[in-house]
Amino acid sequence: MTVKTQNSLEIEPLMLHEKLHTTFHGLVHPISTEQAAVHQYLGIKYASVPARFRQSKLFTAFPSVTDATRHGPICPQTMMSSMGYEEELFGLTEDVVPRQPTPSQNEFECLNLNITCPAGTLLNSRLPVMLFIHGGGNRGSGSSWLYDGGAFVQKSILIGKPVILVTIDYRIGILGSAANIALREDNHAAGDEGVGNYGLRDQRKALEWVYSYISGFGGDPENITLFGSASGAADILCHMNSSANEKLPLFQRAIVQSPLMDIDIPNVSSAGWQLSKVMSSLHARSVEDLRRVPVERLVACASHVRTVDDGVFFAHGWREALYPEPEETRCLASHLIVPELQAISHRLLSPRRHQSRSRSCSRTRPQYHSHHQHEHPANKQPLMIGDCGAESLQWSLPASLWNGPGVVRRIRAICQSLSKSSALLRAYDISSHTPADELPERVLELINDARFAWPTDVVASHAKQVRGGHNVWRYLFDQEGPSKGVPHHAVDLLYLFDNVPLTVPASISPPSVFSPGLSPIQSPRNCSRPDTPDMSYGSDTDSDVDFGFGFNEPDGCEVDDAWGMPVVDEWTYTRVRDAVQSRWIAFAYGEAPWSTEDKLYVFGPEGEVGERSMGILAGRRRENLWKEALAPLGMPLVQKVGIELANGPAVGMR
Repeated sequence: MTVKTQNSLEIEPLMLHEKLHTTFHGLVHPISTEQAAVHQYLGIKYASVPARFRQSKLFTAFPSVTDATRHGPICPQTMMSSMGYEEELFGLTEDVVPRQPTPSQNEFECLNLNITCPAGTLLNSRLPVMLFIHGGGNRGSGSSWLYDGGAFVQKSILIGKPVILVTIDYRIGILGSAANIALREDNHAAGDEGVGNYGLRDQRKALEWVYSYISGFGGDPENITLFGSASGAADILCHMNSSANEKLPLFQRAIVQSPLMDIDIPNVSSAGWQLSKVMSSLHARSVEDLRRVPVERLVACASHVRTVDDGVFFAHGWREALYPEPEETRCLASHLIVPELQAISHRLLSPRRHQSRSRSCSRTRPQYHSHHQHEHPANKQPLMIGDCGAESLQWSLPASLWNGPGVVRRIRAICQSLSKSSALLRAYDISSHTPADELPERVLELINDARFAWPTDVVASHAKQVRGGHNVWRYLFDQEGPSKGVPHHAVDLLYLFDNVPLTVPASISPPSVFSPGLSPIQSPRNCSRPDTPDMSYGSDTDSDVDFGFGFNEPDGCEVDDAWGMPVVDEWTYTRVRDAVQSRWIAFAYGEAPWSTEDKLYVFGPEGEVGERSMGILAGRRRENLWKEALAPLGMPLVQKVGIELANGPAVGMR
């Protein structure tokens, strides 16, 4: 229960947790108002690490009073600059990054979580809980200011659907994934099952802690939604296909945002071969030697292995459940300057080019209901899933280093088939003679489809199939980012958490004076709305007012010079932010995020939001090319192509 105070905006909250026999001393979030006060409890330890490369243990031994007013340590990691990973990813400058104390790094004290909740929650409030898993692979932190839950929780209060948001830190990089046979024996001797996947199992421990104790903060342990982006989204897919979820599901639904997952997950022997290279560079001959290596040196030798198929973590048949292999391939189984980024992004998303190519080749318990969720096994949770329009722009630099002959040779070497490699190259207009100024764009298109767009669609389609055609909700996020002006990787998180200051001017006029198809900052002159069914101009619902795709001007339409350079103004940002937040919150309440699963939802570009027919996928993504060029190769091979191209050419090939 929360200890009552006279002024909830001035006195820091005290949460008496009877089950844990402690009082959590939290803080009032600065965003709080009298109408929507928000409390936070930071740096709560949810598990302990007995030793490096050992499975974590649930933590419940708190003192009588627990200080929860500051973030705890995060997992040690290599910082590439004075700014954090997230700031680099989103293209933020130091002047817009709020001052946040530099987090301490401690591999044994990094398993902490942060709880953001409406002020005054009681034991019987039973609010829906949303647990966020951050991405970043070998970098990142759930304690980053970008993922602060204040604005999101306040929005939930204001729309009458209050939620509790939890962010977590877990082991990443080599500390969260190292595995070999010797480590497996070491873990077994310590009483642990399996080996590796320490980060994934940390996440499961956080979920266990939340399930067991979130009721003390007013949350409902029977209504938990997992959500995450990139490698965090991939981790959620791992949990959904884990043996633990099969035996004892602890969450009720999941939101998977731009999953970055490699299907070629190594077994213990393969992972051990990669770890041996790290051990050799560190002159470590045994597990004990590896444990004595200073953590700074260890994380500098970051391993690319994040997940290991140790025969324990995953449920039987998880590969087929995640990425079913197409019938035709079963026989085979035995980051550029901003204006340039904008131009490439517009062409990446242009349906005209894609089509031509395909032709050529409350404080009381809320009354939430699960009426949209058809009957399903507890371990087949309802799923919302989608991707951003230009995910691959984060690899613009390595993509720019390729030359035509180098790309052709690399793809042929990977495919080991002239016919298959030729079909793939032809589908993406890549050859030894592709002009140097056009090649990076085409390479980025292939990377985007291989690593994000197609795998996301395959996961969504198969998940819907195994759920009897229900409980899967598909969205497309094509809204430009406020900083980069393109729908780059993880841009949806900026709108969802609403923590990045918007530095562009507010819209000078209300949106109603503009014609559909134009940005709110542009003045239309003699424009008529084109009849383009694939682009689905206008709304399929009664409540949405939408803008068209905006990248292909209709004939005879004259616009200002700003055309083609979309700017996120205040109205556009607010519109998309509200749409994202309200749909995520509705889903957490067990409601339908939009009217029917038979339609997908679009966010952007240029402020467009609304439901669309599934047919729009062919216009906004290269759906026809996926069927013609990627599906015949199979997911493992396609992902290998994407990874190799994203790594860039070897030095001698540049």
